[in-house]
Amino acid sequence: MEKKLSPLKTIRQYCLKCCCESANEVKLCPATDCPLYGYRFGKSGRTRELSEEQRQALADRMAKAREKK
Repeated sequence: MEKKLSPLKTIRQYCLKCCCESANEVKLCPATDCPLYGYRFGKSGRTRELSEEQRQALADRMAKAREKK
């Protein structure tokens, strides 16, 4: 039985196949107009700009979550 990959891992596999199975070539990929370009490392291509207050709120939530463990 074949293991099902997550969508991000599937994109990573696609990029590796496109670049002849070379992780270095995926990193150097010149196809910036490809809709999968931002996801080629198997991670979300989205980034967020956080204000200092948002950054501190996230840090506080993470600290509380770690204390619960």
